[in-house]
Amino acid sequence: MQTRDAAQAEVLIRALCDVRNKMLQRLQWLEKHEGGWRTAALHRDVDEAQAHITNLHRRYLIGNAPPPAE
Repeated sequence: MQTRDAAQAEVLIRALCDVRNKMLQRLQWLEKHEGGWRTAALHRDVDEAQAHITNLHRRYLIGNAPPPAE
């Protein structure tokens, strides 16, 4: 693996974490005010984002830093 790959993975992980955090905020609002299929769909999207973050971390950054927490 090249250093450039790890650097790009770090940037992508940071961006995904930002998006995931915004989705989590929206999810909290939906759970309080609406519920239903929108909440379920957003929950799946949050889980998928976290899976991508974890996979990128394992593939490119393992040993360099802990994975981003939810």
